[in-house]
Amino acid sequence: MISKDYMIIAPQGIHARPATTLIRLTKNFKSAVSLKRGDKVVLLNSMLNILSMTIKGGETISVIVEGEDEANAAEAIDLFFTEQLKDL
Repeated sequence: MISKDYMIIAPQGIHARPATTLIRLTKNFKSAVSLKRGDKVVLLNSMLNILSMTIKGGETISVIVEGEDEANAAEAIDLFFTEQLKDL
């Protein structure tokens, strides 16, 4: 299991466009990917799951990756949160 914290750098937070991109990204891997904010944890397999978190810019979330290709999935997700999210 790999867990990493990210500060949301996009001022608008995670809305529909980045949520869709994140779901498409995680579907490329066999590992289960979850988002955690506070006490709430959701799987990254549904737009409603992500949007229900109401993640705003400047907040910190945790991403949890667990499975056979977790290292590759964690690397791709890291790139999403550190580089791509700010442009969506």
